[in-house]
Amino acid sequence: MTTSTAAGTSRPMRADARRNYERLLVEARGAFAEHGTDASLEEIARRAGVGIGTLYRHFPNRHALMNAVFQEALASLLDRSGELASAEQPCAALVEWLRAVVTHAGEYRGVARALMSASHDTSSALSQCSVPLEEAGARLLSRAQAVGAVRTDVSIRDLMQLTNAIALAAEQDPTDTELADRLLMLTLRGLKA
Repeated sequence: MTTSTAAGTSRPMRADARRNYERLLVEARGAFAEHGTDASLEEIARRAGVGIGTLYRHFPNRHALMNAVFQEALASLLDRSGELASAEQPCAALVEWLRAVVTHAGEYRGVARALMSASHDTSSALSQCSVPLEEAGARLLSRAQAVGAVRTDVSIRDLMQLTNAIALAAEQDPTDTELADRLLMLTLRGLKA
């Protein structure tokens, strides 16, 4: 892991800074899971045993912290899209991947809302999550469209907004564990060519 200096060069992160960074990520994951992505940044810093200034040195804003927390899930979703890229049934592959995206967006309360807003704001640190997801999904969507399984007027941006909306709806009714899948299947029926 490296950090930038004022002169623009990179150097390895000091061991204590790396430990602080890792502790902040661990505490942020826990706080986001427990309280949602609106969890107190001050509380995250306190639980990590650092000051709020240290948190902001590593993560200049909430979206930067969220982006760092979500990198593991993002890598998993991107890997899965790569595995599904050569599936025999392109439409089934797209559906499986969209289901995984909905599941990811539902892991932390507030993620779906944040990803929806980040999709319109390329300056947001969360666009580092949404842009690669859209690119991965676009490849799967194109394959499904090429075999005539999905309408050609469907865009990946629309699908990503729909998956986030489904995750947001499911977040509002956590007692209905099947809601996200029912809404996804209902949506997908409208995509068929």
